[in-house]
Amino acid sequence: MAKGRHWAALWLCAFLAAASVVIARQTAAIRAARELAGLRAVHATLDGHRAELERRIREAESRAVLLPRAQQHLRLRLPGDSELILIPAPGSEPR
Repeated sequence: MAKGRHWAALWLCAFLAAASVVIARQTAAIRAARELAGLRAVHATLDGHRAELERRIREAESRAVLLPRAQQHLRLRLPGDSELILIPAPGSEPR
């Protein structure tokens, strides 16, 4: 009869070991899911920041911003129509 008890104890230990492995995997998965959610939030924040910086760059490169700065700080002016000279590229036909 002691033999049956040993088998029961062995099966109980095997079940507890398998359950422990499952619980450990579930805990690791929950931890990884939380970390992934945090990283996605950071990614979204950085994407928003990048979009704002790209918008500011496009605005700073615009003619509306550069022309007044060039006129004030560098004392440049726009040339008149009679001051423009068009130089044709080599191999192109004049129009």
